[in-house]
Amino acid sequence: MAEERLQKVIAQAGIASRRKSEELIKSGRVRVNGRIVTELGVKADPRNDRIEVDGRKITQPKAWTYIILNKPDGTVTTAKDEFDRQTVLECLKGVKTRVYPVGRLDMDAEGALLLTNDGDVAAALTHPAGRIEKVYRCKVRGIIPDEALERLTTGVILEDGFAKADSARHLNKRNVEKNSWIELTVTEGRNHLVKRMCESVGFPVLKLRREVFAGLDCDDLKPGKWRYLKREELKKLKALARTAKRRRDKSRERALAD
Repeated sequence: MAEERLQKVIAQAGIASRRKSEELIKSGRVRVNGRIVTELGVKADPRNDRIEVDGRKITQPKAWTYIILNKPDGTVTTAKDEFDRQTVLECLKGVKTRVYPVGRLDMDAEGALLLTNDGDVAAALTHPAGRIEKVYRCKVRGIIPDEALERLTTGVILEDGFAKADSARHLNKRNVEKNSWIELTVTEGRNHLVKRMCESVGFPVLKLRREVFAGLDCDDLKPGKWRYLKREELKKLKALARTAKRRRDKSRERALAD
């Protein structure tokens, strides 16, 4: 195995996401052959180098694991929580492989969540340039008009910049209710993005469920239940990750050229 960037090696070992691995390095919690490393550019070979995180030697998994979870309301999308709240990993009864969530879902949100120990796939699917589709079903306060949905697809200005949905549609337009159900498709992954977008057009989110992430759904799972990806799902996911990676690499090339 050739040398790889240290944060990639840590992520591939299933210790943390690529971004979290960078934080571990910068905070001085990683050693390579006994030496503390704090620079992100350092490379290492997990086959020949001794790599430790918080004093524990890491090993590369013998096989990749891919799991889809129907995340229940009230769980935190992280491996550990400083406030001792229930994490999504506690839902994975019987899973011996160490995996971590790909992206995030709010604590009060439900739905499709991918977990894996494949750091390359996770990095490709979560990079902004990858433009991975996420489909959400939202219950919003009040009767939302077509004009508000059009604003969501045209674009709104949030505190951290411009944001838009790829599509937005009513799910219960003909029903007489006090609130509305809508479906939004987005390709960004900013924190609380869907909630903030709906809030910006005057219709706060009361309930949020992610129906689809990267082509994966959990319609066959009850809240809190999980399963391994099927062969055809995994094939499509890896093809999508390769496309996302090419987009990411092109984005980096353009940034370097500017």
